[in-house]
Amino acid sequence: MRTSFGLGRAGVRLTVLLPGRNDLTEIRRDPRRDLLAGLTVAIVALPLALGFGVSSGLGAEAGLATAVVAGALAAVFGGSNLQVSGPTGAMTVVLMPIVAEHGPGGVLTVGLMAGVMLVVLALLRAGRYMQYVPAPVVEGFTLGIACVIGLQQIPNALGVSKPEGDRVLVVTWRALEEFAQRPNWTAVAFALAVAAVMLAGARWRPTVPFSILAVIAATVVARAADLDAAKPIGDLPSGLPAPSLAFLDPGALGSLLAPALAVAALAALESLLSASVADGMTVGQKHDPDRELFGQGLANIAAPLFGGVPATGAIARTAVNVRTGASSRLASLTHAAVLAVIVFAAAPLVSRIPLAALAGVLLATAIRMVEVGSLRAMAKATRSDALILVLTAVATLVLDLVYAVIIGLAVAGALALRAVAKQARFDRVPLDPGDHSAEEHALLAEHIVAYRIDGPLFFAAAHRFLLELTEVADVRVVILRMSRVSTMDATGALVLKDAVEKLTRRGILVLASGIRPGQRQVLDSVGALDLLLHEGREYATTPEAIRGARDHLELAGVMPAGVTPRTMIPKAKTSPESREEPAR
Repeated sequence: MRTSFGLGRAGVRLTVLLPGRNDLTEIRRDPRRDLLAGLTVAIVALPLALGFGVSSGLGAEAGLATAVVAGALAAVFGGSNLQVSGPTGAMTVVLMPIVAEHGPGGVLTVGLMAGVMLVVLALLRAGRYMQYVPAPVVEGFTLGIACVIGLQQIPNALGVSKPEGDRVLVVTWRALEEFAQRPNWTAVAFALAVAAVMLAGARWRPTVPFSILAVIAATVVARAADLDAAKPIGDLPSGLPAPSLAFLDPGALGSLLAPALAVAALAALESLLSASVADGMTVGQKHDPDRELFGQGLANIAAPLFGGVPATGAIARTAVNVRTGASSRLASLTHAAVLAVIVFAAAPLVSRIPLAALAGVLLATAIRMVEVGSLRAMAKATRSDALILVLTAVATLVLDLVYAVIIGLAVAGALALRAVAKQARFDRVPLDPGDHSAEEHALLAEHIVAYRIDGPLFFAAAHRFLLELTEVADVRVVILRMSRVSTMDATGALVLKDAVEKLTRRGILVLASGIRPGQRQVLDSVGALDLLLHEGREYATTPEAIRGARDHLELAGVMPAGVTPRTMIPKAKTSPESREEPAR
């Protein structure tokens, strides 16, 4: 079906994801504040972009290219007015093994593939599913990332060459061994001093960019004292390289598919999480998750063409953007433009920054990522939340980020199913809620009992139901009251069918009352409904089922003396319980 403009559904969906007139209106609202916020964010982002570029294995120039190209495109096409995008510590954790196995060209190819995947996710409207990621998974994920980022900086902070290996714990241990043999206290002093200035300054004057001030001071001291032990970044190109696809190897696409999926998943998760954090820090701002995925996709398609690493929304830089008064995407664009000016005009100066100083910046960033209050709240909430948080954090540190999220979601899902399954109840109940005396005793004498199923009858709870039901003894008729079954899946229907068949083989008649219309299709699909309909075993209400039970017993010649179907039909009651739910 096409619209009057000749566009198909895909075309209509694409137009929704593109920038609109509202974006321009927001930019015009308070441009001065946005420009100032963008300048501040650029000052904060410069050492982070350099540091994450170095940590990724592609060099400081790759971090700058990512911050400029991806930062600008994500600002224009993204779904948040306040999001700041660029290289992040979480992404470098995923990229390090890819660099080790496939080289820099493999990383650029993975970024391009991940960008295409993000665009596809946006067109499929997958952004809304971010809300289903449990908070303990996010907190554990963030804690694990902070630990990994901190450990990644140990070689540069100690002034040693980065040891071989793709596991951060192994690399850290080898770096410590090398430092023990040849200590470099100058590098340690630079890293600790920069980190201390950032952490203390953030508490004293949160709005002052102490990271860039500390880096400038460290660079000046290193040059003035001619400290050879403070190894600098090294030469940087004066400008961005011309866009190129020379890195693309079509024959390697198959082997890079799994890493690309991991990068796309991480980019989606971190970007949407960062945008949600920005919404929570403001009043009246709400991001579009699908458009955010679209913008991040375009950013990751373009960044590799200029030698940049995969990008995501950056929580730390986005928070700085919000705190400094940004109100539109003009601030994020300004941040990218300022970094571009630095790339073209100040590359020689930037190249002299000591690597140990950048390590100090990232160490402080890792420490500030850990929200002790949030972790304490999660740990105190429930044992399940604490378990999910710890498992996700440990998996992030020991395995990798994507596996960590998968493990966290799997454990959270299993524990949630366990909790839901516990809500399912299978109780033997009086057939007449308003009278537990004469009529009830008569029904027991007739060996007629009723069981009420409350809650979900699905795969996580159905087998317990089967075990309890098939253990009934000294009974001729079982009535299943099913009006309170909230949901039922194929497993629940099969278990119900199995229970009816087992009781029937023991000579026990099973009747059902109150089956809801929505459950009939499930029962019918596995043959359970035909079994209950056989010889009239299914009734609309419980009183009708009792009549059917007594009729069956009378025909079978097993009614107790003095009891007939006509004399002991349950009376209608108006008790509170019966008013809340019909006796079905």
